[in-house]
Amino acid sequence: MDPTTLPLRFILDLPDWVADEWLRLPEHLPDLEARMAVVLRLARLNTEHQSGGPFAAGVFERDSGRVVSLGVNRVVPRSCSSAHAEIMALSLAQQRLGVYDLGGPGMAAHQLVVNWSPCAMCFGAVLWSGIRSLVIAGADAEMMAITGFDEGPMPADWRGELAQRDIELIEGVMREEALADFRLFAATNPEVYNGRQGDNR
Repeated sequence: MDPTTLPLRFILDLPDWVADEWLRLPEHLPDLEARMAVVLRLARLNTEHQSGGPFAAGVFERDSGRVVSLGVNRVVPRSCSSAHAEIMALSLAQQRLGVYDLGGPGMAAHQLVVNWSPCAMCFGAVLWSGIRSLVIAGADAEMMAITGFDEGPMPADWRGELAQRDIELIEGVMREEALADFRLFAATNPEVYNGRQGDNR
């Protein structure tokens, strides 16, 4: 094998339009609804620009509302099944701050805001990220029914797993707005990626 063809690195990035959105934001977003509104807008724009799935996330300083990072789903355009919005936002926050633990000594408490509950993979990333607070629009199966996405096998007591690790969970922030956006996504007849959809076993 030619060593120059070996895959030795990969790059995940946000679409260019996210930078323009970031520049419009204030440095701090003090309340949860304002933070979720930003995340919902990013998810809608990701659908409109066809730059990934209908999911977005942001990392904020929990108490001050300082915007640390933003993320949108990039699975399809970057051919990477792990490029979920939560992974993007958490990884970019860690890179920006130069840490692997967003809850490390001397750091502000960080909060992840997402337009729905994390999938099985992103739930693990949340636990290991060091965040102290998770804010979601919803957590039931309605999103999967609307979109066709498979969110994977979550722990039966995932809320308890968060609590055991002192990660605050806030649910139901702008839930109906999030569901309306998922319906708009589904109406575009999009490509829905799941690990196995029954025709390639």
